Amino acid sequence: MNITRRLAVSALALGLTLPGLALAQEVTLNVLYNLPGFTKFHQPLADEFMKNNPDVKINFLAPAAGYNEGQQQVLRSAVTGDLPDIYFSGYNLTGELVHTLAPRDQITDLGPFIEAEGGQAFLDANFTPNMVALGNIDGTQYGLPVNASSPIMYINADLVRSVGADPENMPTTFPELIEIAKKIHEADPKVAGMAYDIAGWADDWLWQAMITQQGGTLVDPATGKVAFDNEIGLNSLRLIRQMTAEAGAPTMDWDQARQQFGAGMTGFMFSTPAHVQTIEGLVGDRFPLMTTTFPLQDKEKGGVPTGGNSVVMLTQDEAKQKAAWNYIKWITGPEAQNVIVRITGYLPTNIRATGEDYLAPYYAEHPNVATAAKQATRSLPWAGYPGGDSVRIWRTQRDIIGTVMRGEVTPEDGLAQIVEATNALMK
Repeated sequence: MNITRRLAVSALALGLTLPGLALAQEVTLNVLYNLPGFTKFHQPLADEFMKNNPDVKINFLAPAAGYNEGQQQVLRSAVTGDLPDIYFSGYNLTGELVHTLAPRDQITDLGPFIEAEGGQAFLDANFTPNMVALGNIDGTQYGLPVNASSPIMYINADLVRSVGADPENMPTTFPELIEIAKKIHEADPKVAGMAYDIAGWADDWLWQAMITQQGGTLVDPATGKVAFDNEIGLNSLRLIRQMTAEAGAPTMDWDQARQQFGAGMTGFMFSTPAHVQTIEGLVGDRFPLMTTTFPLQDKEKGGVPTGGNSVVMLTQDEAKQKAAWNYIKWITGPEAQNVIVRITGYLPTNIRATGEDYLAPYYAEHPNVATAAKQATRSLPWAGYPGGDSVRIWRTQRDIIGTVMRGEVTPEDGLAQIVEATNALMK
């Protein structure tokens, strides 16, 4: 034992404090995130944070399998009093989380911490209003955005050119895109003109995209009922049926769909930017791969739902809150976002991260990844349903959408079924 250590031990035994031996109190933050694959960026970023903040230990709990599973785990922990200090909440579930935890004083308003950093000036320097809104529930800033993903289009340039279309200037509405897909499918019935694997998606992200790209919303705040019980909802189902009936879009899950696309058997497909690197690997040198932004029917009001998560503070301990805020600033800051985007392909949530010191050179070398950032201004909140039953609502909707895609139910009847079931589940 060295002399400094012996002096410290002796001083503690005598109840004394020696000059120069006072140590900062170590704070341990229990952190829960979703999706085990995200360990590849969470762990190195935590290691860097702890290196720069030696008095803080980041203790990761076993990651939840997905956002729905993480939500249920946190809600159960709220009952047992064993909440994590920090949680990465899926955008579409944050409202439900806040409405459950806030009345129990089990989630922390980030407003005072933001004010201490400069308030609105701090937010404006780091985030677009659309990004800030992703963590704002009922006017209170409970979270800041960490991962952000909006659907993009992946293009087989050879197949698109084969029918006389330009892959570098794809149409910006679904009816026009379906016309191109029809030509690709008619030229070779074994090839799918396009893929929109909504019937196999684990959540309602792609369904919401069909609604919001037309300027629609999920729920009417005045009535608390479905807001797409109109031409927007009907048009969504008609388009989805056209994709299958006329353009040969398969009804399969996203993994099968990207395998088929990678094999050169699909003209274009819609998926998350997080798949860019995987799809590039599947495609190899089979064909030129391009990406472009999601189409918008309503160019003024239309947008795309933003998947991903915001980081929220659950601890009510003052010392832990200070450490937690520093960690939140780090994980949402430009340095961390630079790392996250390079690993995941997501769009950066911090506007400074797109600068020359961070992602600009990377985007110049990887244009397929840069596509997601081009629609950051179109990013809309990934909405949930009131009543806390969003997961069951989507599973019910998905089954009905599948019947419409397969032609077993008309779009008109399918919409009526979706509206009736959704309104009933929201009650």
